[in-house]
Amino acid sequence: MSLTVPPSLLRAAESGTVDDEAFVACVRDSLPYAWQTVSRVAAELESSEAEFADNVVPPPTEAERGQLLRALASDAIRSSLERHFGVKLAFQNCHRVAAFRLSAVDSDTYRRFVSVRGQLLNQSPELRDC
Repeated sequence: MSLTVPPSLLRAAESGTVDDEAFVACVRDSLPYAWQTVSRVAAELESSEAEFADNVVPPPTEAERGQLLRALASDAIRSSLERHFGVKLAFQNCHRVAAFRLSAVDSDTYRRFVSVRGQLLNQSPELRDC
């Protein structure tokens, strides 16, 4: 799954200067399902007192699953989304993405979520092919 890069953004990249917000807009427009999912968990986190908010609903289609995987597997995309929303993203499987408060990154809750144990406990036969 590739980004649809506007010519002006490509020219900026070729000249060496890329505006973070322009890149985030490219991600938003190219990967709308991923954008909606990350936006939603970030908004849920912001409107609560919790250390994190997460998505536990699988994507409705393989194309949408691909968008989420693309966004979270790319260091550049993921870090841009984190900066834009002011959160730390964590990802366990094809759909379980969580937004953590930056202050919670050193917490036991965060460490449990990103741990090997947390990964294993989040598996199920239904998710084997996701």
